[in-house]
Amino acid sequence: MVKKIQSRIILIYFLTGIAIIASLGGYFLYQTITTRILMEKSYLAEWQIEKFLLMQQHTLIALGIALVGFIIVNIAIKKYLSKYVIYPKNKLIKSAEKIATTEKEEVENKRKRKSETEKIDDILEIMTKELNEKLREVSTQKNQIETILLHMTDGIIAFNMEGEIILINPAAKNFLSIRPEDNSFEDIFKKFKLDINMEKIIYLENWTSTEQRIQVEDKYINVFFAPFKNEEDRPDGVIAVIQDITEHVKLDEMRKEFVADVSHELKTPITSIMGYSDTLLEGEYDKETQTKFLEVIASEARRMAKLVTDLLTLSRYDDNNKNTQKEQFDLGDLVKKCQDKLAIEIKKKGHKVESFLTADVPPVYANKYDIERVILNIMTNSIKYTKEGGEIKIYVGFVYNDAYIKIFDNGIGIPEKDLNRIFERFYRVDKARTREMGGTGLGLSIAKEILDKNGGSIDIKSVVGQGTEVVVRIPTKNVANPA
Repeated sequence: MVKKIQSRIILIYFLTGIAIIASLGGYFLYQTITTRILMEKSYLAEWQIEKFLLMQQHTLIALGIALVGFIIVNIAIKKYLSKYVIYPKNKLIKSAEKIATTEKEEVENKRKRKSETEKIDDILEIMTKELNEKLREVSTQKNQIETILLHMTDGIIAFNMEGEIILINPAAKNFLSIRPEDNSFEDIFKKFKLDINMEKIIYLENWTSTEQRIQVEDKYINVFFAPFKNEEDRPDGVIAVIQDITEHVKLDEMRKEFVADVSHELKTPITSIMGYSDTLLEGEYDKETQTKFLEVIASEARRMAKLVTDLLTLSRYDDNNKNTQKEQFDLGDLVKKCQDKLAIEIKKKGHKVESFLTADVPPVYANKYDIERVILNIMTNSIKYTKEGGEIKIYVGFVYNDAYIKIFDNGIGIPEKDLNRIFERFYRVDKARTREMGGTGLGLSIAKEILDKNGGSIDIKSVVGQGTEVVVRIPTKNVANPA
């Protein structure tokens, strides 16, 4: 652009000079032609002609000088313009172009750097999101594991290879009564004197019993030890799973006691029957002796039959094989009927029995035969274990949706330590006395089973030497179908 301006200035100047020189040349040519014409026609004198020729020479020299001077000035102007106008401008333009190029490169570099930065930022953002997701997953899994361990009924303890605790839940602390200062395998298990250590568990797993039973106060605890491994399949520690098997042990003891009691209860009458039968077969006895022996045999046979009947009843309730046919009936009338059935036993012992209806009791909803059996069992116990001439009071009432029967007696009572076990099968406070009175130890167990099946409940309070209070609740509505 600057070079074009320079060329235009020089061209204009050159054309102007040429125009001026051409004008002068034209004028000179005009003078020459005019002088020639005048000379040919002899209008001018000789001196005029010489003067005119001399002037022509001077004019021609002037034109030559002017032309040379014009060329020199033109060259000088061109150099001046090139040096002082064009060159600075070109330098400025080149500098500007260089700066522009540099700025463009910087902008491009910045754009590239920005692009690379944006790519890095995008990659970092993606990595951050993935990392956050992984952290959330790990945190969620950690919270889930902590929640599971916190609410597990079994105890869990994890030990590292040095025997230090790395994980423990509240159930384990409770089962083993772990103190705050117990921080290692040895601290926890050495007091139980177990024939086991971490080396045996880890390295002799196939030759060592990893299950141990210990007793902590009144609880029975089962501890199962197992090694766990790391990613390289190398031992990394030991985990202990702790279970409270107190109920299992008690149930096992009850089962053994139940089998022993059934065996004993059956063995006693069978032995009596066999003994008296063999005695009768061995010799001849008078009529009175035979009658006495046969009465004993019949009594023991009835006792066996009652025991078997009670056992079959419990078995049917346990297996839910007995269909409970519920109906509505008047509880007051049923209590009076039961009292009438036991009138002979009441009269024999001279008891004073009184019945009271404390409210307008609506009909109850249960199996009438089963409830009658419960009432007869409780009233029979009151008659048996109350001394002659004692008092028995029976109250029939209604509270909320339940009718109730309260039976009070002033009998021998039940020790407080036995109250929690009286509903166990074959459990008797005084086995010898109960057996003497013909009891099997299953009456209250059957009563509780019956009431559970009919939606009722039974509660017993007693003081030794003062008497016993039994409260039976029976629903008055069909819970499954209130209408």
